[in-house]
Amino acid sequence: MDWQRARSDEKKDERKAAICAAAMRLFKKSSYEKVTLNGIAVEAGFAKSNLYRYFSSREEIFLSIFSGLFSQWFSAWSKRLKRFGENEPVPNFAESWVKSFLANPVFLDLTPVLFVSLERNSSYEQLAEFKRHSKDVLCELSLEINRIYPELSNEQAFQCLSLNFAATSNYWAAATHNDALKKIYSQEEFAPLRPDFESDLRSAVEITVHGLLSIAKQGN
Repeated sequence: MDWQRARSDEKKDERKAAICAAAMRLFKKSSYEKVTLNGIAVEAGFAKSNLYRYFSSREEIFLSIFSGLFSQWFSAWSKRLKRFGENEPVPNFAESWVKSFLANPVFLDLTPVLFVSLERNSSYEQLAEFKRHSKDVLCELSLEINRIYPELSNEQAFQCLSLNFAATSNYWAAATHNDALKKIYSQEEFAPLRPDFESDLRSAVEITVHGLLSIAKQGN
C-alpha cells in the first residue's frame, strides 16, 4: 500500500481503518498489554511517525476499535430485546445480557480495559466523540428496557445498564487468569474463590434488575 500522506478525508479514514485492522490482528494473537505502537506500525506497513498523524496513542486506536465493537454489540442485543414482551422474566433478561457478550469475545476482552486505560489515555476529541456515541446507544437501550419493565424510570433503566456494564467488566477481569491463578484455582482449597463468569454475571444482572424494580415499586 502507498503510505504517502493522506490529503483527503476519505484517505485519512482509509488510513485509520488500516491502522485499526492491524491493531486488531495483533490483539487477536496476543493480549492488549503486549500490543505496542511499534508493533501496530510494523503490522500496518509504515513508519511509527506516520501513525501519529492519525492517532496520538495506542489507547486511542483501541478506543476507536472499541467504539465499533460497541455498535456491533448494541445492534445484536437490541434485536434480542425487541423479542421480549412487557415484564419479561428477569432470568431471561439476564441470560440475554450474558449471551450478548459471549457472542462478542473481542468486545468482552476490551471492556475491562476501557475504564483503566482506554479512557484515561485518549485525547479529548476522541474521548468526547466516543462518549457522545455511547450516550446515544445507552439512551436507546434505556428506552427498550423501559418498554420491557415499565415500572422503571428513565434514570433507573440507564442505571441498570451502567451497573451491568460495571459487573461485566469486573467479572470478566476476574475470570481472566494468568498461570499462577489457574494453578491456585485448580486446588480444592481455593474452590470457593474460583470465578464463574457466566454464573456470576447472570446472578449480578438478576440482582440489579430485581433491586431496581423493588426500588421503583417503593417509590410508587
